[in-house]
Amino acid sequence: MTTEETSRFVRLRVELVVEVHDEDGLRRAAVERIAGDPETSDAESAQAVSVVTEDTAEALASLVDPLDLVSGVPGVELQQASWSCERIDHDPDSPEWDLDEDDGGDDGEEAGIG
Repeated sequence: MTTEETSRFVRLRVELVVEVHDEDGLRRAAVERIAGDPETSDAESAQAVSVVTEDTAEALASLVDPLDLVSGVPGVELQQASWSCERIDHDPDSPEWDLDEDDGGDDGEEAGIG
């Protein structure tokens, strides 16, 4: 493909597994972020606080901002993002968690730190 035929859009896939050592601290931080958002109505804030105090994964998701991943990268503008968090069982010694394993993508371009 020539430069003219190549899309300017790139899908960046990132998968993280984090270990939460302080669920209460995580939930407090999520509640503080919600309380500090002037664009959120009282009803929306109350609902969001209820969700993040009941679910640690939701608290984490509310604190993660994909824009932070690319905001300092020159020549890049975030066009669309989606993300989610869920509780999982994690065994770092299991072959299932091999970060070098091919994810089945067909784009042929992969970079990782491991």
